[in-house]
Amino acid sequence: MNDPETNPIPAAVHTKTARAGGLRRRAALGLTAIGLLSGGLAGGYVITQAATSTSTASPAPSAPDGTGSSSTGTFHSNETSSHEAGESAQREAQENAGQMPTVP
Repeated sequence: MNDPETNPIPAAVHTKTARAGGLRRRAALGLTAIGLLSGGLAGGYVITQAATSTSTASPAPSAPDGTGSSSTGTFHSNETSSHEAGESAQREAQENAGQMPTVP
């Protein structure tokens, strides 16, 4: 039964097989788990920072419709003839008084 001629012993007996790149299964699972955990932590950190960050730049004030932009923040009426043609008397009175128009 143990005759070397009829039943030869293999030259090298491998008890553990190597996987891709020489990594064993347990090592590959460990590296995969570490990669997934670190990726999850990094992604959570980025999302948390994006959700809680505050902008240091103040938004530019938006100009009311039809008045153009103003750097001083004061109201300047639109006195072009095409604008004045469709304007009500109440709106024109508010513009002439230097007020922001509240009527159409």
